[in-house]
Amino acid sequence: MKRFFLTMIAATTLMTGVAAAADIGFISPISQSTFRSLSKEAGMGLAYRYAAPPGSLGITGFDAGVGVSLIDIGSGYWQDAFKGHTAPEYITLPTLRLRKGLPFGIDVGAMYADVSNTDIRLYGAEISKELLEEGTVSPSLSLRGSYTRLDGVDDLDIQTVGIDAAIGKSLLIVTPYLGGGMVWIDSRVSGNLKTLAPTLVNEDIWQP
Repeated sequence: MKRFFLTMIAATTLMTGVAAAADIGFISPISQSTFRSLSKEAGMGLAYRYAAPPGSLGITGFDAGVGVSLIDIGSGYWQDAFKGHTAPEYITLPTLRLRKGLPFGIDVGAMYADVSNTDIRLYGAEISKELLEEGTVSPSLSLRGSYTRLDGVDDLDIQTVGIDAAIGKSLLIVTPYLGGGMVWIDSRVSGNLKTLAPTLVNEDIWQP
């Protein structure tokens, strides 16, 4: 029997402190330390997140989900990234996710996000392998690789590569799980920022 999963990830976008968003861009040079801090925070906010318990969907399984994330950009160095305008405390990131089960315990997935009233777009892909199938007593264990890329922002070129593992066990109608991994953030200077700050160097950051 074909399994179909439709997951609505909890989200409320009307929260205190969420201001009207604006395009990201630079009108003055920034320091290397500011660029690194901004790259690290942006990369972690844009990295692919686990949105489902471990375990394969199976060859007939399909999962579709929509969700909203709030990226905290309240730090002072974000002020430079909004063309001199006051930076909002958060960016609201609505996301569409698709995931399909394949043979041999392998799943593949894709995601897309578009922040309204900004030039921020994000797309990504994932592949996971179920290493241990859930049994009566044993949990499910999965390993996953993921990729995301920021699009639409002229002055920043950010992509992330992640590897993580998750373990979980079904308990009645819920499946609690734990996960952890590493994210590699590749942030490159481009556009007007490269002209304003020609001495800036690209950042490669490993982050747990």
